[in-house]
Amino acid sequence: MSVATESTETFASLNPATGEVVGEHPVHDAAAVAQALGRAREAAGWWRALGWKERRLRLLNVKGALTRNLNRMAELIHQETGKPVQDAQLETIMAISHLDWAARNARKVLGPRTVYPGLMAINQRCELEYQPLGVVGVIGPWNYPIFTPMGSIAYALAAGNAVVFKPSEFTPGVGLLLAELVEGVVPEHPVLQVVTGLGPTGAALASSPDVDKIAFTGSGRTAKRVMAACAENLTPIVAECGGKDACIVDSDADLDAAADAALWGAMSNAGQTCIGVERIYVLDDVYDRFLGKITERAKELRPGFDREAAYGPITMPGQLDIIERHIKDALDRGGKAVVGGAESVRKPYVEPVVLTDVPDDSSAVCEETFGPTITVHRVKDLDEAVEKANRTSYGLAGTIFSGSRARAMDAARRMRSGMTSINAFAAFAQVAALPFGGVGESGFGRIHGADGLREFARPKAITRQRFATMNLTSFGRTEKEMARVLGLINMIHGRRYKR
Repeated sequence: MSVATESTETFASLNPATGEVVGEHPVHDAAAVAQALGRAREAAGWWRALGWKERRLRLLNVKGALTRNLNRMAELIHQETGKPVQDAQLETIMAISHLDWAARNARKVLGPRTVYPGLMAINQRCELEYQPLGVVGVIGPWNYPIFTPMGSIAYALAAGNAVVFKPSEFTPGVGLLLAELVEGVVPEHPVLQVVTGLGPTGAALASSPDVDKIAFTGSGRTAKRVMAACAENLTPIVAECGGKDACIVDSDADLDAAADAALWGAMSNAGQTCIGVERIYVLDDVYDRFLGKITERAKELRPGFDREAAYGPITMPGQLDIIERHIKDALDRGGKAVVGGAESVRKPYVEPVVLTDVPDDSSAVCEETFGPTITVHRVKDLDEAVEKANRTSYGLAGTIFSGSRARAMDAARRMRSGMTSINAFAAFAQVAALPFGGVGESGFGRIHGADGLREFARPKAITRQRFATMNLTSFGRTEKEMARVLGLINMIHGRRYKR
């Protein structure tokens, strides 16, 4: 069974573009969540016992099932989020790639290995392995309802855990379809279950003593509540929260490529992207040319629900007020709208908005907007660009466009973020081998890559004595033995080092 026990209460997922009901789903209460976790505990034991080879085979077959149902999944994402079908297809493709990488690399990353013991313990054989945590709870977002949670689900399953997934109340159908596909490949035990509902359902999952780790994606405000619930049982958590990511454009950058990438980073998915571009810092000598290029491109974009639309509606209705407030605050404080303006908010859509001359302390620059808006700033050099890019409590991702590899790499390293792409937007998200996560209010912990696999496992150290030698941890040790050890330590570690 991939779905928790049915509830008498239900809620509807709506198409944000049309208001039509996409599906009716049960509101699972704490009792239903507890039942799902109980089944997951039993499934986790069976899944772990299968071993690396069998789990790899089954996860690769899940990948095949998702690939064969790619268009079905994309259409459901389109209906529940309003994003264009092609964007939903791209999101699903990325999820497939991560599932493939996790399945193929889990044993290499987490399997047993020997560790050199050092001279003092040369008689010990040392082994390190990573064991499954048991049951992982995943609380997913609505903006990328298959790609983002897959970064936790695939890696947790590959590490040998069972998963209970609480999808966003805006996109429950996507989670249920994924669980259906997994159940079709792994019918023996419910290694992936879905619980649907609103905030209390997620709270029940986070606060349960029967969950071994929570993987959360959402706002920083909600993350703090989830962490507080987890703290009751010392349940560890990996949190991927919001961002206020910056794009830096150097004086020798390819301006056409930079404008194209920055616009996509700002406007795709109606700007509802945690790693989306919200601020652009452009060096003074190319500022006017860059602004002209991005302005020209932005004017051509049109939101809608039809196949020709550049992006869809704002999925979460409450976000419209935040977007409108940020635009008005920027304009009231002296900013200029070179594309769009406050009138661009036409519920449920927001037309493209490009703002300039916006004060650095305005809400449009300091707070996450999560809409198809962008602020463009003039800076004198890369140092100022990096300094202003880092002037935020967030630290998720960033983008740098430059013709100089050395300058770009230096700026990328100094940018306070978990991820930075050079001469492309968010390329790191497509590379399954790279870790994904942020610093500061953007969260902590990592999904994806080897770090993502280790996030859902516990390291286990084992030593085995191969032969007897001096036993220093004994009341029977002698003065002679201790003197020999002290002489050895002095010989190995006591010498002076010269430059």
